[in-house]
Amino acid sequence: MKIMKALVYDEYTVDDDFSKILKIKEIPIPEPKSNEVIIKVKAAALNYDDIWGMRGKPLAIPLPHISGTDAAGEVTAIGTDVKNIKVGDRVVSHGNMSCRVCKACTDGREFDCRKRTIWGFETGPLWGGYCEFTHLPEVNVVKIPEGVSYDEAAAASMTLLTSWHMLVGRAKIQPGQIILIMGGSSGVGNYGIQIAKLFGCTVIATASPDKLDKLLELGADFAVDHRKEDWHKEVRSIAKKIPKPLGDVPGVDVIFEHIGGSHWNKELTLLNYGGTIVTTGATTGYDAKTDLRHIFFKGINILGSTQGTRAELEQGMYWMSQGKIKSIIDSVYTLEEASVAHTKMLKGKGLFGKILIKPGS
Repeated sequence: MKIMKALVYDEYTVDDDFSKILKIKEIPIPEPKSNEVIIKVKAAALNYDDIWGMRGKPLAIPLPHISGTDAAGEVTAIGTDVKNIKVGDRVVSHGNMSCRVCKACTDGREFDCRKRTIWGFETGPLWGGYCEFTHLPEVNVVKIPEGVSYDEAAAASMTLLTSWHMLVGRAKIQPGQIILIMGGSSGVGNYGIQIAKLFGCTVIATASPDKLDKLLELGADFAVDHRKEDWHKEVRSIAKKIPKPLGDVPGVDVIFEHIGGSHWNKELTLLNYGGTIVTTGATTGYDAKTDLRHIFFKGINILGSTQGTRAELEQGMYWMSQGKIKSIIDSVYTLEEASVAHTKMLKGKGLFGKILIKPGS
């Protein structure tokens, strides 16, 4: 039996001291089921669901647990029923695991599948990306195109997919629109800025004051400090000054939202009549109060969004291979340094882009 290293925890943390529970263990290298591929993991990326998993909240995930939804690597073995992936292929995970046969799945909405699970978060025991070798169904991997590295692909796996689905799949952005990207320094925010620019939109992005210059370097047309009490007034002032060649009333057309909390009502005030806010998270609080007048009087569209389709990940990867979208990588850690990496993600201080873990050579 061949053995590999894996980052494992057997219990939940109650105080976010990840070093107490994260251990490097030796476990058997998996064998592929008939529909699966085995991947030698070259790079994996951190997500906030790693922290939820270690807390056991909001879901009591399976124990013992290996986290890691975003993994990129080389295929080393395939099952007997695998048709389109071969040994030696460079692949990245599509972490949205669905039944593939229900009405939602066969309608191209696998993100709405009632049996959907997030690989590396809800799966297990011992089934995620923070290990030397992992296994996935053929349908849950995407070939990495030429010109995209393992690091770039791992960083993009969930966050690029999420951002693409929010803006393209759900909000259906159009050239010439004014897009407000909240939290532009985050992983999803980084990609949100680039996707909006790819579609010919004007981008206003927000972040803490020390990260505003980086938003502009990434392609944002304007950058605003959302920690200011009246940040929304600055956004409104900017939007009014942007020329609208089609004669539309100046204002924000689409808001890319994953912050929630006290920002919610301020965001609603910024939208044009018939504008759209698309949300995929609530990092500052989910219990937001809503002034309904903004919604019904202006005919605002509120869209929820989560994950995305395998095809959308392939679309995003294509544009990465064309140099139109890039992964912003903040830092890289080893498996042994995982507790430091997760603490950095939790605190967020100075963080810009994605954090990676390298399981081995």
